[in-house]
Amino acid sequence: MELRQLEYFLAVAEECHFTRAAKRMHVAQSGLSASIRALEVELGAPLFLRTTRQVELTQAGLALLPEARRALHSVSCAKAAVAAVQGLLRGTLSVGSLQCLHVVHLPAVLARFHELHPGVEIRMRQSGNADLVEEVRAGRLDLAFVTRQPKIADDLRVRSLASEPLVLACAPGSPFAARESVAVAELAGQPFVDFNADWGTRDEADRVLAAAGVERHVAVEVNDVHSLLDFVAFGLGVALVPQSFQVKSDRVHFRVLDCEVDVPLAETVVVTGAAPGAAAGVLLDMVFEARAGRLRVAG
Repeated sequence: MELRQLEYFLAVAEECHFTRAAKRMHVAQSGLSASIRALEVELGAPLFLRTTRQVELTQAGLALLPEARRALHSVSCAKAAVAAVQGLLRGTLSVGSLQCLHVVHLPAVLARFHELHPGVEIRMRQSGNADLVEEVRAGRLDLAFVTRQPKIADDLRVRSLASEPLVLACAPGSPFAARESVAVAELAGQPFVDFNADWGTRDEADRVLAAAGVERHVAVEVNDVHSLLDFVAFGLGVALVPQSFQVKSDRVHFRVLDCEVDVPLAETVVVTGAAPGAAAGVLLDMVFEARAGRLRVAG
């Protein structure tokens, strides 16, 4: 089995089309098709269901897909490691992040990284927690900044960046606005504004309310912080949000949560594969330096 065969296989699997895959890989379609057929012969199983309209993965193809991605990612990491030893960083760095990452100014850190290592192509993607973690596990992302999840696969590494308490966000006209603190149990029956499932701190808010026996109704679902706070400000619901959101709106009141047990925390972590590549390692060092105030970044 050759790496080029895995690259061709991955291109067809992602494009679901042999012609588009050939154009993407800058090869003749006949050559790509022949390479795929040779791979199928070697593995003893068809990898694609081919029809006149579409191309689909077989069960064997579906089984090979994550392994092919991991194998190609490992090769990329090996090349990057050798380049790093030679004092050169090159290749591609794929980064995932939640929509609002408050613990570090990621655009500034990435800009500094690009300034120091212009040979590395940076790719950036925003999504929800579970999606980003799975992208790292599949080798499509080198690292991802997410909210800590209860369960993360053993083959991934997790490093904590920061944690902060959750607070209640409410409208100026809410009865909670006149209070210094609010018990979680008092939120029963309140409409909520929150992120879409698996986005931001939604999972943590669900856990906190469930632990207090509060069945909640999420009236408004959003996927960005500013929309969430706008809906709260107009009285369409309350929200449980990280304390740092206080600086994002002067039209929302934020109140401490009075809990019978420990105050719930929103913890931001960075997830990588078991052996992150050289570029990912350099970026991680820069992120922690920025957190410590030792990295010169713009903005």
